Amino acid sequence: MLRILKRVFIGEPIETERALEERLPKVLALPIFASDAISSTAYATEEILLVLMLAGSGAFPYSIPIACSIAILLAIVTVSYLQTIMAYPSGGGAYTVARENLGVFAGQVAGAALMTDYVLTVSVSISAGVAAITSAFPSIFPHRVLVCVVMIALMTLINLRGTKESGVLFAIPSYGFILSFGGMILYGLFQSVGASPLPAVPIMAEQPITLFVLLKAFASGCAALTGVEAISNGVKAFRPPESKNAAKTMVWMACILMVLFLGTTWLAHHFGIVPSHDETVISKLARALVGTGGFYYLIQAATALILILAANTSFAGFPRLSALQAADGFLPKQFSRIGDRLVYSNGIIVLGIASSLLVIAFQASTHSLVPLYALGVFLSFTLSQSGMVCRWFRLRTPGWQRSVVVNLVGATTTATVFFVVAAAKFAQGAWIILILLPALTFLFFQIHRHYMSTDSSHGVFPPLSLPSHHVLILLVPGMHQAVMTALQYAKIIHADVRGLHIELSPEESRTLKLQWDRWAGDVPLVILDSPFRSLTEPVMRYLEEVEKEKERPTVTVMIPEVVVSGWLNNLLHNQTGLLLKWALLFHPNVVVINMRTPLTLSRAKSG
Repeated sequence: MLRILKRVFIGEPIETERALEERLPKVLALPIFASDAISSTAYATEEILLVLMLAGSGAFPYSIPIACSIAILLAIVTVSYLQTIMAYPSGGGAYTVARENLGVFAGQVAGAALMTDYVLTVSVSISAGVAAITSAFPSIFPHRVLVCVVMIALMTLINLRGTKESGVLFAIPSYGFILSFGGMILYGLFQSVGASPLPAVPIMAEQPITLFVLLKAFASGCAALTGVEAISNGVKAFRPPESKNAAKTMVWMACILMVLFLGTTWLAHHFGIVPSHDETVISKLARALVGTGGFYYLIQAATALILILAANTSFAGFPRLSALQAADGFLPKQFSRIGDRLVYSNGIIVLGIASSLLVIAFQASTHSLVPLYALGVFLSFTLSQSGMVCRWFRLRTPGWQRSVVVNLVGATTTATVFFVVAAAKFAQGAWIILILLPALTFLFFQIHRHYMSTDSSHGVFPPLSLPSHHVLILLVPGMHQAVMTALQYAKIIHADVRGLHIELSPEESRTLKLQWDRWAGDVPLVILDSPFRSLTEPVMRYLEEVEKEKERPTVTVMIPEVVVSGWLNNLLHNQTGLLLKWALLFHPNVVVINMRTPLTLSRAKSG
């Protein structure tokens, strides 16, 4: 049944030979890798205005120079990452660059920063998308957390089906957002030509306009740059020539993001839009421009979809990053395994679970999650660009001086922004990230240390020492076909065979003893009382007694199980065996054998 459900929801397995066919053309790569960055235009302006609002409505005009500064920063980061894409056609982004040029420790710090960013991207994007829905339909607001978790589960399922399939599915909503949002901005700019700006609703200032307030607003608006690095992490997902196609897609993304972000900020200022708790700035702007007709709901629907689908950037990047770290031995090896649909299934599932827990913990509040957001992004930016500077100095390829200048400007700028964000957002939750990043890095090295110790022990073979005694314990719940089949097999193995029955009913035990003496021959049956009706504890105690009987014994526990037709019928059998197998899973020097016997079910006649 589980296999059938998996095939229905996930799809049939894809052959390894078709891996190249699953590569993405630029037109599909844009919605997969750039949806996070492009969608940030739906909330980046609002985050700037929320900070400026503390200084009163007189601070709102500062949103324009702040947005322009962020646009310049976007251009610097984009040019820097274009060099990374061309230098590292195999992908890996900040993790690979930092690891190869700054050392293993810097690589793991970059990995921790990126993983944190990916989880937050899913949480923020889904929460912001649901906020767009609740702005149009306020009755949904009390159920926003549940809606977010359902959306994350749906995104996880879609990505488990494969990268190319998810790209086709997400392309229409992504391009729909770009067209509808771009159309709204063009219409707004047309209306604003020759018209005076509308005054914003007067707001009393809680604090004066200071440099710290402006820097804090800048730090909040830098959420617009989240997801920019995703293309450099997934270069290998592009069709050949991978680097050129990835670079072109990154330029497209940067241009679209810059136009939408600057246009939104300008129109919000011109039409006097003031943020509020129960309605997004985009919703208010759309109402001011087009009213509450069909085009308004089209914009809200497109915004909600792009914000929800923006999480797909993380579902494309997180599994690839975790696979790289797992291949280096800093994450469990399971993360490096490719699933049936040629995707890193384990990474996708873990990302879905982690982001769901984060949404629940922060009650799907975008404003609570955003302060945690940009810190990891700019740390990975800084490490990546610093690594590229070291690379150019080391290799000194033709034109390396110009490349050094580009990446040095990028590293300096993003490092400055990192410290600004850390200082401005520290009290609002950035301290959590400053603690989480070292904790994750420490965890990575602990995993690596474990793998190094186990790998080194694989080549050391102690002198062969056979066990002095072999005891086979057959668990006997009752006398039936499965137990008799297991008993016959146990006699084939040259061992000290014993039957073991846990007594829950004295009458049943007496009947079983008579049947055993008749059918089991000379194999002894041990009956243990269980006053608390536990099955596993008496078995574990008996194993300890057996291990004390002889020096270095090998103990085999045989669990007889039945196999019946139909998944529903199987639910009615073998449940006790599952509990015993779980209890014995970590018990040393114990071999567990499942003896499975097919049974034919006869129909009972009624009448």
